[in-house]
Amino acid sequence: MIDLLGLADPISDDLVCSGKGCRAEARWGLLWNNPKIHTPERRKVWLACDDHREHLETFLDARGFRHGTVPVTDLEQQPAQ
Repeated sequence: MIDLLGLADPISDDLVCSGKGCRAEARWGLLWNNPKIHTPERRKVWLACDDHREHLETFLDARGFRHGTVPVTDLEQQPAQ
């Protein structure tokens, strides 16, 4: 079993939904990668509010990119600079 959270890119302190034009606070982290450009173990993170979670998951699922969804509290945050 792969520890997906240990491989996910750290997120910034600005927890804003990745939905187009959305400025809502993110509650979910969607773990994904594009196998054409990322190594198999790499995980990118899109952030989602409750309203956009399903739409973003569907978008990633249709392309075979999504590897899971976790609460943002489970994601590693980048240290403040």
